[in-house]
Amino acid sequence: MNIAIIGAGNIGTGFARRLLASNHGIVLADIDAAKATAAAQEAGGSSGRVQSAPLEAAIAQAEIVVLAVPFSASEVIAGGQAAQLAGRIVVDVTNPLTPDFMGLTLGFDTSAAERIAALLPGARVVKGFNTIFAQIHHDARGGAFGDRRAQALLASDDAQAKSAVAALAEVMGYEPVDAGPLANARFIEPLAALNIQLGYALGRGTQIAPAWLAR
Repeated sequence: MNIAIIGAGNIGTGFARRLLASNHGIVLADIDAAKATAAAQEAGGSSGRVQSAPLEAAIAQAEIVVLAVPFSASEVIAGGQAAQLAGRIVVDVTNPLTPDFMGLTLGFDTSAAERIAALLPGARVVKGFNTIFAQIHHDARGGAFGDRRAQALLASDDAQAKSAVAALAEVMGYEPVDAGPLANARFIEPLAALNIQLGYALGRGTQIAPAWLAR
């Protein structure tokens, strides 16, 4: 399976790094081609398994497309690439954050994921990974927290797409959690905002992640 990661920042490169444990094809794309090339080299290291490509070419060869750019940029990409993204699984890892990252611009009556899905009526949108700090993707320990794993909360109206992304989470070292329909992104995104508050405003750092316990 080919996976296109749109965005060559910390989230995108970290996501690519975690995918090295899989047999999937990995392509990074960014509006800044030089940045995408450098990020692909950083993420893939000596393996050379992470390639870079222009946005349209990366989408064209991918079954799964990961939106790893700020929410506002995701809206622009979704609006401009709706036809190309039709039929593909689109993973929204964004959070609709205020400029200071300490609050949300959307919440409870809609979500970033739903806004993106409205722009992509032909795509199979899955919300996920937005509660996992980029630093966890990059850390050598990945999602391992002792005998537990960081959880990837996944919400989608497409059961098969959600299952495919759950398999992706597993191979990346995370524990996938079925979080219901896409509308539940309205609750997952505020959870990510709380995680940011705990990590930055309250000094817990970025090696933290929310988890649901069950017994």
